[in-house]
Amino acid sequence: MRQKPEAICTVALIVINAAVFFILTLFGDTEDALFMLQHGAMYEPYIIDGHEYYRIFTCMFLHFGISHLLNNMVLLGALGWNLELEIGKIRFLIIYLGSGIAGNIVSLIYDISSVQPAVSAGASGAIFGLMGALLYVVIANRGRLGRLSGRGMLFMVALSLYFGFTSGGVNNLAHIGGVISGFILAVLLYRKKY
Repeated sequence: MRQKPEAICTVALIVINAAVFFILTLFGDTEDALFMLQHGAMYEPYIIDGHEYYRIFTCMFLHFGISHLLNNMVLLGALGWNLELEIGKIRFLIIYLGSGIAGNIVSLIYDISSVQPAVSAGASGAIFGLMGALLYVVIANRGRLGRLSGRGMLFMVALSLYFGFTSGGVNNLAHIGGVISGFILAVLLYRKKY
């Protein structure tokens, strides 16, 4: 008899993201902004003027091309597995979805004042939320959780943000909003195991 994976929510999120991506590739080009807009990507005029608020949520399950999907799913697997096993399924989902939405709202607020709002999609705001949450969990455990250290988590956050700022086409505000909200949500939700 096969045993179910312990981090079932992490696995389910990876499967959902991959399934959405592969279904969309049957109907069009996931690297085309217009195609992505037609399928739920985030775009400030559609949300503010068109009242399509669902886009703040749906865009978290869309990815611009296979490399965007793979990069995010590798990080989701690594971070999600560690966090879900430590914090539990429900709290993990609250942090993941809450951080993703919060990161997208931060990005949306910036886009309101922008001359050229961007079409954005991806799970990275939520994934940065997991990073922020894990940072707090490691700190709460006196700087160590299994193989994870506080210094290592800080380095990972800093390096990930640096790569975002030095690369083109990256929604850095969703990343910043995600990491901060993930940290705050972990402060509110995490109780250290004794």
